[in-house]
Amino acid sequence: MKAFVTGVGGQLGFDVINELKKRGYIAVGSDIVEETSAYCEYIKLDITDAESVKKVIMEVDPDVVIHCAAWTAVDAAEDEENKAKVKAINVDGTQNIANVCKSLDCKMIYISTDYVFNGQGTEPWQPDCKEYAPQNVYGQTKLEGELAVSNTIDKYFIVRIAWVFGVNGKNFIRTMLNVGKKYDTVRVVNDQIGTPTYTYDLARLLVDMAETEKYGYYHATNEGGYISWYDFTCEIFKQAGYTTNVVPVTTTEYGLSKAARPFNSRLDKSNLVENGFVPLPTWQDALVRYLKEIDY
Repeated sequence: MKAFVTGVGGQLGFDVINELKKRGYIAVGSDIVEETSAYCEYIKLDITDAESVKKVIMEVDPDVVIHCAAWTAVDAAEDEENKAKVKAINVDGTQNIANVCKSLDCKMIYISTDYVFNGQGTEPWQPDCKEYAPQNVYGQTKLEGELAVSNTIDKYFIVRIAWVFGVNGKNFIRTMLNVGKKYDTVRVVNDQIGTPTYTYDLARLLVDMAETEKYGYYHATNEGGYISWYDFTCEIFKQAGYTTNVVPVTTTEYGLSKAARPFNSRLDKSNLVENGFVPLPTWQDALVRYLKEIDY
């Protein structure tokens, strides 16, 4: 199998490349920067340039495109000067890739998010739920990216994830470790509920999917139950050996956020097992392994 992976400079793309190489597959990576730390054949690519996307992917001629590239700075996406850029990357860039996948009749895996829903209630969101109601610019553009894929090709996997962390980039765990080292007490929201996703584990699942033809919508986070960011922080500090005091606060009390955040990021993942895929390990186990990989 030959795979073309976008966004290999980020957390997920980096791990997807490593998983593909581990299995002996041909992996070609791309990103917007001149070079990357990902170990693979690398092509600099601006996914908003339709002609470049067509030329590069047609020449690679992959069996699958795993599309990890995205604008993920949720608050910055709300700034008026950034909205066109966010759409160009998350919507138009995705459409450009889907168009080439259609021409090549190859598979496409699109990484999406729980932000396509309204983030309310307590029931886990189902993969086939079409009651979309994004509450911010990021969520809206990721939804439009989903639709670009599903309306263009048949051989697609749309995989929604949440609360992502990996070794190759910034994330909530690194942030908490930094503030927990500096301060005696930290305030963390306890009314936003979801489950973390370790990109190392997710990469394994995505390559598992690429090996099949079990197309459709999926939700994929680590197992281990639904938690709040407060719960997650308590476990991070416990495993890291920090004695920092963690104070639970509401989203309103915390403030600071430009973009509306979902209170309900619970994702139902039952169709993974129904389709023969192995679920991700627990988030607690993932955290143990992740902390062994980083310096803090």
